Amino acid sequence: MKLLALDMDGTCLNSFSKITDTTMDALRLARTSGLELVPTTGRALSCLPHQLRHTGLFRYVISSNGADAVDLKEHKTLFQSLMPADTAIAVIEACQGPDVKMAAHVRHEYLLQGMVLPLFGRMIYGQDAAQAKAVPDLAGSIRAMRSDVEELQFFFLTKKARERTRHIVSGFPDLSLACTSYYAEIYSANATKGTALSAVADHLSISKEETACIGDGENDIPLFQAAGLRFAMGNAVPELKAMADYVVSPNNQDGAAEAVRFLLSRMAGL
Repeated sequence: MKLLALDMDGTCLNSFSKITDTTMDALRLARTSGLELVPTTGRALSCLPHQLRHTGLFRYVISSNGADAVDLKEHKTLFQSLMPADTAIAVIEACQGPDVKMAAHVRHEYLLQGMVLPLFGRMIYGQDAAQAKAVPDLAGSIRAMRSDVEELQFFFLTKKARERTRHIVSGFPDLSLACTSYYAEIYSANATKGTALSAVADHLSISKEETACIGDGENDIPLFQAAGLRFAMGNAVPELKAMADYVVSPNNQDGAAEAVRFLLSRMAGL
């Protein structure tokens, strides 16, 4: 194995949005053992976990559910699949309502409409939310920036808001929707963690059989399809567990560290 793609929230991070010392130690060991570590996240690039920044543990990052894959050292984009600005604005304006809070990833930044989301973000994510930017009008900000969009994020206050969003997004065949009971991520249909992982692996001349991944969510299914060895967290959705080669402990029990140690033992032939 040469490359390990790591989901962040629900995988490397526990339910308190922290990476434990145990997991950090495992990641350091993996890097010193020669594994290329690739954070692979639904977060915007600017909101990577603060514990990973400036560690030197990684050079390549897949962000916004695969909308972007970048080489941080060379400041180079390896893969990108964005939602046209006009489409993003149309979805925002159609789904807008008092029962939904909205955010977007644009130019690697995290834009949050209003003041409620930034407040909750700081409460839940702490330092990781420090780079988020509050804007009064999300559609207006995207229009003013004249930039295509990596991802939209909607937070539902009612079931009606979720169903309204599902219905509206279904009318946009070029978009994908990953949805939970309270939250939705909307992005280009060509943007997946798996497509982005394949682009990074191709850039490094690494085969599918030489890649591994760890994940927990529905948005990790394409990642599992692109990797040769798959670890599902104990807290993963059933679909991902069914695809996994191994199921490890939940994120609150350092399952990611468990997966890394197993992978390193396998590499060493133990």
